Amino acid sequence: QKILTLDEAIATALQNNYDIRISKNDSMVAALDYSFRYGAFLPQLNVAAGTTWNNNNQKQTLADGTKRKQNNIKSHNSNASLNLNWKLFDGLKMFATLEKAEEFIKLGELGIKNQVINTVATVTNNYYNIAAQKQQLKALQEQMLVGEERVKLAQNRLDIGVGAKPDVLQGKVDLNAQKANILTQETLIAQLKEQLNQLMNVAQHTQYDVQDSIPINHELGLGDIQNDIERTNPLLQVAQKNIDIANITLKERKADQFPVLSFNSVYNFTRTDNKTVINPFSPLFNQSNGLNYGFTLAIPILNNFNTRRLIKQAKLDINYQQLLYDNQRSLLHLDVLNAFIAYEQQKKALALEEENILLAKENVSIILQTLRLGAATIIQLREAQQSLELAYNRLITARYNTKLSETELLRLKGSLGR
Repeated sequence: QKILTLDEAIATALQNNYDIRISKNDSMVAALDYSFRYGAFLPQLNVAAGTTWNNNNQKQTLADGTKRKQNNIKSHNSNASLNLNWKLFDGLKMFATLEKAEEFIKLGELGIKNQVINTVATVTNNYYNIAAQKQQLKALQEQMLVGEERVKLAQNRLDIGVGAKPDVLQGKVDLNAQKANILTQETLIAQLKEQLNQLMNVAQHTQYDVQDSIPINHELGLGDIQNDIERTNPLLQVAQKNIDIANITLKERKADQFPVLSFNSVYNFTRTDNKTVINPFSPLFNQSNGLNYGFTLAIPILNNFNTRRLIKQAKLDINYQQLLYDNQRSLLHLDVLNAFIAYEQQKKALALEEENILLAKENVSIILQTLRLGAATIIQLREAQQSLELAYNRLITARYNTKLSETELLRLKGSLGR
């Protein structure tokens, strides 16, 4: 099968992963608003037009007692207007709105960056989980060879009359258990590959293999991770950006306290065509058109203290966003410290287990040799097998946990996915 490298898995996930694509779509909404950011500075221009046909019956009584009556008085009225409204000054609110659109673009970019980092961390952990389970499968296969040798030796001892049948039977039971463990391990690996397929958003049952080694970076230092982390951690950057946006919202709210100066202009056209009139002084035809313009100044005086309420709310939101930032920063430094403690501890455990596995392997090899010479017992070999199995479990777990701690430190730093 094709060997899928970690870089290939990450590249595929960055291109196809659903969570990243959703984050990009959310960011595109802010980008769309940003592309129309100068709309707040442009005037509003509207056209209105209408035409009406009238057919009325009229009856009039004048002051001198004269009465007039006319049915089916028909007329045709047409009108059109072109209206221009241009806001010239609104307390600089339009400039704050422009600045806010720019900040939302940056916030969307930070959201994508955070999702990319989390996806890279998830793919990395899943990939090396498969690698760890492959190591576990290899260890089980190695132990099965020892189990087969144990059954063979027990059978030989029984055949020459110096062994016991329970030793043969127990050896076969343990060997079958190892075979069952191998089947379970192969199933687990297949399930983890399907999880990786979902993260990469590729077809189910896509066939590939992964590298079974787990490289460890032993040189990470706490100072290197903590250095400038407030500018590299995406969640902290998001929290800071929310503070910036809250401050701009306060500017918008304060702008509502200022007068609004607007330039207004309208071009009107009206036309009336009466087929007949009941009043001789009424025109049969009337048409007018012209351009009108002027300025409008709206001075806010009292609006149920709504502006004052919104300003106070904006100030409270700034304090709230600052508290969120401080809390996020505190949690971040705690997470870094805990992750580094785990990283250092796992490195020590890994070094110990790397040494211990050599001892367990040598112990099994010695007992096998002495058993062939008749100087050891089946029980001693079985105990050595169990010790080797436990040593492998601890070693592989230590390797994977060390890698998890390393990945978590880099995720908190914000250096994954670069």
